[in-house]
Amino acid sequence: MKKLKPLIETNPYLSNSKKYREALILSVASSTSIETGASVETIVRTLSGKTKQKQAKKSRVTTTQSNKA
Repeated sequence: MKKLKPLIETNPYLSNSKKYREALILSVASSTSIETGASVETIVRTLSGKTKQKQAKKSRVTTTQSNKA
């Protein structure tokens, strides 16, 4: 019996890791969009790490008041 090569070696879509990752993210995003109702674009940005995260800032008043307590 002839031994078959692994799919990672024979599938041309898997040989390019950048295209593979993009396709995987799109696939997961579209499935998640169906389940959650969020847009595919928003999910893609979240999964690819291209979202802008807001940092929490404490106001001086809050910090000063909490130090006095």
